[in-house]
Amino acid sequence: MIGCSKDFWNALDDLVDNSEIVIDRPRGTAHPKYPDFIYRVDYGYLKGTSSMDGSGIDVWVGSGEKKVDAIMCIVDLKKRDSEIKILIGCTEEEKTIVYETHNKTQYMKGILIRR
Repeated sequence: MIGCSKDFWNALDDLVDNSEIVIDRPRGTAHPKYPDFIYRVDYGYLKGTSSMDGSGIDVWVGSGEKKVDAIMCIVDLKKRDSEIKILIGCTEEEKTIVYETHNKTQYMKGILIRR
């Protein structure tokens, strides 16, 4: 089957369930390099994992039930890379915020894929 498979989402569930979520940029705090950017949803990573940038897999953690509910696929033209970000427990409003965050500038674009 082509498209979003149940096995993909189950694999993400397994990864999240067996990783520590580290929130290093809580809601309401400023970005360390861009102080004008304030996080409106908790942002962090899965400890013990790796992503394209060499850091842990990025996560957005919302105020809902702590289950994987979407991913963002990102292309960053400044860094010249791409990666996914896992959304965990995000309400529809929080998903919109995350989507808009990754599409705010000409240098970063993303698509939101709902579970």
